[in-house]
Amino acid sequence: MAGSTGSGEQWSSRWGFLLAAVGFAVGMGNIWRFPYVLGENGGSAFLFVYLACALAIGLPLLITELTIGRRGGRSASGSIQAVAGETGASKAWGMVGSLGVFCAFVILSYYTVISGWTLDYFFRAAGGDLVNIDSAGSKTMWNSLMNSPGRLLVWNTVVHVLIVLVIRQGVQSGIERAVKILMPALFITLIIMVIYGVVAGDMEAAMRFLLEPDFSKVSFRTVMIAIGQAFFSIGIGMGSLIVFGSYMPKDFSIPRSATAVIFLDTGVALLAGFAIFPLVFAYGLETSSGTGLIFETLPLAFGQMPGGRIFGSIFFVLLISAAISSCLGLAEGVVSWVDEHWGIKREKGILLTVGAGWLLGILSIMSLGDWSEFYPLDFIPAFAEQTIFVALDFLAANILLLAGGLLLSVFFGWLVPKQLKLDEMGVEDGLFFAFWRTMIRYIIPPILLVVLALGLTQ
Repeated sequence: MAGSTGSGEQWSSRWGFLLAAVGFAVGMGNIWRFPYVLGENGGSAFLFVYLACALAIGLPLLITELTIGRRGGRSASGSIQAVAGETGASKAWGMVGSLGVFCAFVILSYYTVISGWTLDYFFRAAGGDLVNIDSAGSKTMWNSLMNSPGRLLVWNTVVHVLIVLVIRQGVQSGIERAVKILMPALFITLIIMVIYGVVAGDMEAAMRFLLEPDFSKVSFRTVMIAIGQAFFSIGIGMGSLIVFGSYMPKDFSIPRSATAVIFLDTGVALLAGFAIFPLVFAYGLETSSGTGLIFETLPLAFGQMPGGRIFGSIFFVLLISAAISSCLGLAEGVVSWVDEHWGIKREKGILLTVGAGWLLGILSIMSLGDWSEFYPLDFIPAFAEQTIFVALDFLAANILLLAGGLLLSVFFGWLVPKQLKLDEMGVEDGLFFAFWRTMIRYIIPPILLVVLALGLTQ
């Protein structure tokens, strides 16, 4: 049976699944982080390293999660337990799924806060607040938002209400219908912004920044950055993709679907770079990373350019589409777990999930302003001088995701019989399966162990 707790729900089409999976994978990290990391780490040289990591590490793990989900047909932990029971392994392995769900919940709690920023800036752009704005005004606008907990709480609440309205409709009527609107909107706005970048921006400089290979910048650290980017961008280790796999009909090809997700996710990130950096270079702005690029630097470009009010609004619609679609995928994985393990029906489980996430989000909101110098885990070296917001992000991205991926590769690579893998994946015992099996058993576990250890000690 497919669907959490045997609900029997399925994706209506392979296209619907791809939109949902890509929507979950594509987020704020694709829009601002990937293009910047690409440019600062060797351009197309880094792109080659990233694609190698995404295909060699991300793809095998993505196939693994989808296969476990379709075989188990339940929540993340329920599906792992089902596969473990079928193969004679300990059902305690289901805790790996619960670890992923906890990671998804942690990310959801602060990702909704970030999503609220995009809503705020959309209305600022549409209302003309960015017109003729200068550097001091942009910085003041950003600091004002970070120090306005009431305003941030309102936007965070709006995001959670949107999640509830979509998730409560189920798979086909809720998530699939939403991503069929959000994903085309994202692609259309990206293309519009790229075209505008060609016309009004410095596309030549952007192409040099993004694609000119500089192999001198490629090092072991570059590989670590690429692995981390691939992990977080694709959405591995959060349990949500196992749930997405549980909704996959048997006639869907898991390897082909997973490969399509990898390339579509990377394509969106590249398009975002060609949309953003022509404007950054045309207006002599700093190619800074993170929130500084999106919420402090780009508003200067929108404030100076002809039609900036329109294109600024379009750009933040793009961010809203990316952010909300990721929130839906995160929430679905948690709701599925709550439904199955606590016996709480979907409607109430949704309210419990978003309610708890909303409450935890308040701590992140407060740590952006009044509590910005409060470091609750300062006694742990890895969390030294980290606010609640930063600590939650570090916990999820640098510890939980990698630990979940490591344990999942050990479980499925070593304890699950070969024939079960072949049957559920729908592939023959040939070259592709040999590659997948080698990576999932011998290559990925030690790599993740090293990256996890370095992340905790450096």
